[in-house]
Amino acid sequence: MKELDYTPVRMDLEPARTKTKQVSSSLLEMTGVEGKVSEPGPSVTRCREYGDDLFSMSHPWSVYEITDEQVEAGLINLRKALNGNGWKITKDGKANSQAQDPEIYAENDAEQFALHVTGNKKSATGNAMILFKVVSKCFKAESAKSLDGEY
Repeated sequence: MKELDYTPVRMDLEPARTKTKQVSSSLLEMTGVEGKVSEPGPSVTRCREYGDDLFSMSHPWSVYEITDEQVEAGLINLRKALNGNGWKITKDGKANSQAQDPEIYAENDAEQFALHVTGNKKSATGNAMILFKVVSKCFKAESAKSLDGEY
């Protein structure tokens, strides 16, 4: 079994789900963008390589029905706000894709979350949106059994 380079925080599923939603909501507030937000909530991923009772939360979501200008302004606002809110930007540049959309990677060690944001402008194949992927470090559940059947 692999070793983690940190001690997982003890947290049950529902509080972890709630915390993940709160982190995502605060990131949306940092953008200052108002649009529609995709629905699916955070999902559970087991960290089996480190232990049967460990899990992380993953929350991919987006804000859409916005303009190219809102994408740009949202990313500028987010860059400014991340550092003042406990986040450390680890990469800020263009995605390695044909569109070369702007992207930001950041980590928040205190909250134990990482973030990947991509700003997609309107194109022939899609509408303007800001895509987020919020992922937690591994948390320690009450038991491995409490994670059974979770997604």
